[in-house]
Amino acid sequence: IHISYAGVSLDGDDLMADGGRVLCVICLDDSIKSALDKAYSFCDKIDFDGKQYRKDIAYQALRE
Repeated sequence: IHISYAGVSLDGDDLMADGGRVLCVICLDDSIKSALDKAYSFCDKIDFDGKQYRKDIAYQALRE
């Protein structure tokens, strides 16, 4: 799992979201479905006020 971030700032030791799309969670695994499940599972562990994330990523690849 790899996380890239943007739109954040440091407040002391805390990383604070400044708005917009702030995180990109990337996961590799043996299948698209497995990687997708791991990425969404990790997203569920991230918590901050106003958190939202897309739930339609990779749906086209899973239809095939």
